[in-house]
Amino acid sequence: MSNTSIISDKQKSTADITPLALFSKYRLAGFYLAISLIVLSIIGLGFKGLNLGLDFTGGYMTEFTTSLSIDKGQMQTQLATHLSGDFELNSGAANTQWTIRQTDGTAHVIDKDWLNNFATQSGYDITPQDSVYIGSQVGSELIDNGGLALLVAAIAMMVYLTWRFEWRLACGSLVALVHDVLVVLGLFSWLGLPFDLTVLAAVLAIIGYSLNDSIVIGDKLREVMRSKTNMNMSDIVDSAVKSTLTRSLITSGTTLATIGAIWIFGGQPLQAFAIALFAGVVFGTLSSIAVSATIPQLIGLNPEFYQHRAQELLVNDEP
Repeated sequence: MSNTSIISDKQKSTADITPLALFSKYRLAGFYLAISLIVLSIIGLGFKGLNLGLDFTGGYMTEFTTSLSIDKGQMQTQLATHLSGDFELNSGAANTQWTIRQTDGTAHVIDKDWLNNFATQSGYDITPQDSVYIGSQVGSELIDNGGLALLVAAIAMMVYLTWRFEWRLACGSLVALVHDVLVVLGLFSWLGLPFDLTVLAAVLAIIGYSLNDSIVIGDKLREVMRSKTNMNMSDIVDSAVKSTLTRSLITSGTTLATIGAIWIFGGQPLQAFAIALFAGVVFGTLSSIAVSATIPQLIGLNPEFYQHRAQELLVNDEP
C-alpha cells in the first residue's frame, strides 16, 4: 500500500473521530468548570455568608420618591446626618425612587412624619410611598421554612429520578441541581447582593428548570444506550448531549430574553429576582450538559445495564 493511501486512510479516520472527541473535551472542560464553581461558592458561603434581606433578619423598610433625580451619594450623606445606626439605601428609576432599610432594633424608626421633616430640612420634594416593619421572629421562621422547602424539593426529586431512571442517572441530575443552587447562592454571597423571599422563589424556580433539562438529556442518553450498543460510553454521552444541545440552547435563550426584560424594566424590587434567575438558567444549562451527563459515566454507567434490562423484559413477556 502506498504512503498516499495510508495518509488518506488516517485522515479519513481522524475526520470520523474528531467531532465527538473534540466535543468530549469541551464537555469535560465544562464539567471541571462546574466543579470549580461549586468550590468557589462553598468558600464564599463559608467565609462571607449571605446578605439576608429584611424578610429574614427583620427590620424597617421605607419607600419614597423624589420629583427630581438626586445623586445617590448626596442622598446617602444627608440621610446619615439624620439617622443613627446603619442603614441601606437603594435607588431606582433614574434615582427618583428610594428604599431605606434599617435592621431590627434601630434607634430611629422611619415613618412618614420623619420623611416630611427630612423633606423640609433638605429642600427635596419627597412623596412617601410605604413604611413597614418586619419582625425578626417572622424572619427566623422564613429561614427555617425556606431551607425545609429546598430540602423537601431535593428529596422528592431524588426519589422521582431514581424511579424514572437508573440510580446513576439520578445521581447526575441531583448533582446538577446542587450545583445550580450552590452557584447562585455563591454568586449572591461574593457580590453581597440582598437575599430575600423573591430570590428564594427564584432558587426554587431554578431547581424546576434545571430538573426539566436534566430529564430531557437523561431520556436521550438512555435511548442512545439502548440503540447504539457498539459505541463506548464516552461517545454515547457525547452523542446524547449533541442531539439535545440545540433544544437546550434555544430554550435557555428564549428564557434569558424574558428574564432580561424583567431585569431591565422590572425596577429595583425585581432586580435580585431577575439576577438569580438569569444566573440560574445560564449555570443550569451548563450543569445539564456537562454535569448531569458526565457524572453517570464517571460512576460506572454502561450500555450493558439497559441491554440486560431489555433482555429481562423480553424473557418476562414470553408465554
